[in-house]
Amino acid sequence: MTSSGAVDPVALTCALVDIDSTTGGEGEAGRWLSTYLRGLGYSVAEQPVDGTRFNVLATLDTPDIVFSTHYDTVPPYFRSRVAQGRIFGRGSCDAKGILAAQVAAVERLRAEGQRHVGLLFVVGEERGSEGAQVANATPNRCRYLIDGEPTNLRLGVATRGVLRLRLRATGKAAHSALPELGESAIDKLLDALIELRQKTFPGDPVLGRTHYTVGLIKGGVAPNVVSPAAEAEVLFRTVSDSRKVLDVVAGLAQRVTIEPLLDVPIVRLSTVPGFETAVLQFTTDIPFLTNWGRPLLYGPGSIHVAHTADESVAIDELHAAIDGNVRLAHALLAQAS
Repeated sequence: MTSSGAVDPVALTCALVDIDSTTGGEGEAGRWLSTYLRGLGYSVAEQPVDGTRFNVLATLDTPDIVFSTHYDTVPPYFRSRVAQGRIFGRGSCDAKGILAAQVAAVERLRAEGQRHVGLLFVVGEERGSEGAQVANATPNRCRYLIDGEPTNLRLGVATRGVLRLRLRATGKAAHSALPELGESAIDKLLDALIELRQKTFPGDPVLGRTHYTVGLIKGGVAPNVVSPAAEAEVLFRTVSDSRKVLDVVAGLAQRVTIEPLLDVPIVRLSTVPGFETAVLQFTTDIPFLTNWGRPLLYGPGSIHVAHTADESVAIDELHAAIDGNVRLAHALLAQAS
């Protein structure tokens, strides 16, 4: 591979997909990626996240623009295959195909003589954005961050936030033959969840209404025991400051304790004329990369197939994403100058 802009995005996507990088186990993929980018002539810095994982920062000259995405994936892992004009495999859409399109775009820009662009690939996006938080503490002079996620080649206008809460109920165990001697934590939790369904949550004219999912429920000891403990995890897709949601659910504290587990704010994004735009329902690393310049969000692929058993990305979209990334860089570099 040379710096002529001739990176094959299909081959690069397949090579990355064929390395299992499920969140928490990104080490092998990170080592492969560092070696690959050094082979292209980049200065590569590995930003340690824990004992086995690291972010990969690849630069030429000091970048004004950094293309970024993540190289961890959700489980279960499955290898790549090419069929029907698409690349299938875990991470093909979210976000290894995006990563390949970004590398190919920066290579094309370099072939044009533009060296003030870089690449930042992080770990842990699928579970808490640990890599992005480490990257945010790294000094840099970047003016624009183009983050890659499956947006169907649209520029994001805004993204929802996330608020994850644990609702925990406590009771008193007793034999089910004498329930009056106990206090059911499961009943308390169910009552709280029913009350939650009656609540009205904040809305936004751009992002729409807040919605939530009860993703996990556990509790009890045995069928013939009044449950002494129960809990549920609830994930809100927010459209406002999370404190407004917490204010709405505060009344549940009469039945359960409310423990915040994760709080990711909504994001308003920069756009460039000439691109289709969209409001996006998912969250990204952008809220944790506030020190990397003005954020944009763009990439090939559909969030509808990300994380699924048929995860894939169209090869035509990969090539279109390379063109789009180059156009974005030209427009932003013109603004910067």
